[in-house]
Amino acid sequence: MPLDGRRVDRRRRPQPPASRRCWLPLAVLIVAPVALSGGSPPAQSGYVPERVFHAARGVFVDFEVMLADLARADVVFVGEQHDDPNTHRLELAVLEGLARRRSDVVVSLEMFERDAQAALDRFREGRATEEAFLAGARPWPRYRTDYKPLVDFAIARGWPVVAANVPRPMASEVSKGGLDALEAKSDEERRWFAADRVCPTDDEYFERFAEAMGDHPAEASASAPPPTPEAQTRNFYLSQCLKDETMAESIATAYRTAATGDRQPLVVHFNGAFHSDFGLGTAERVRRRLPERRAVVVTMLPVEDLDAVLPDAETRRRAEYLAYTISK
Repeated sequence: MPLDGRRVDRRRRPQPPASRRCWLPLAVLIVAPVALSGGSPPAQSGYVPERVFHAARGVFVDFEVMLADLARADVVFVGEQHDDPNTHRLELAVLEGLARRRSDVVVSLEMFERDAQAALDRFREGRATEEAFLAGARPWPRYRTDYKPLVDFAIARGWPVVAANVPRPMASEVSKGGLDALEAKSDEERRWFAADRVCPTDDEYFERFAEAMGDHPAEASASAPPPTPEAQTRNFYLSQCLKDETMAESIATAYRTAATGDRQPLVVHFNGAFHSDFGLGTAERVRRRLPERRAVVVTMLPVEDLDAVLPDAETRRRAEYLAYTISK
């Protein structure tokens, strides 16, 4: 019986000859696209309730208006709140929207470190299983829910994916002993962090970092007394700066590598918001490396009530676009 409840008298309807009939069951017709796409179902849509504030114009704009502008940039920074599920879904929506406008996108991630790039490439190229990739890539604890959709989406479209960050053990060494900890590294290890490192301790970024650190306890060791709070803050900052410089170098290298003739790619980099807020951190260091290119910062902000959002002057300075979503 049809869905509208009308009974059909099949004797009155001519039937095609057997040679022209399709006997594929409905289930096969439904799953066929999945089989053709490599056995994985399509990624879940990234749409969630949101509002986008354009800082320069001082007005709310449509999400698609933001995407159209981002598609014209060279580098886009998406600053996230790591622990918010809707933020991660909205990040996927950004990639979905950019995919409708551009095919030459590079996805760059703070969440993977440079020494995992080979494993990531093998997985992306189909030469390794996801299990093998993750076994050697030190994924973040919530990788499967938060970042796997971004990686899968990029792979499905043939986009490069960049493991942009410095290995955590190296960053930890710097947080305890400063940048001098890098001096003894081998030539192989030096590939994992930025060659050019500019880390002033008298600028706005350092001040914001020191304020955010607050009274973070100093790290002691068995062989040395704990450093002073000032020295500890400085070392933590140098570790942060090493991450920023390494990610910026990774982004700039990926941008130049993906360029073809006069066609320039779009690199979309995902990081914790502090790394790109106010155009500082990684964003500032990319602009130093790519001075003629346009970099745009988007900061994701989860809130309880979208209708009550009205950013103050300081918040408007955080990014070109403030993307609000419902906190979850």
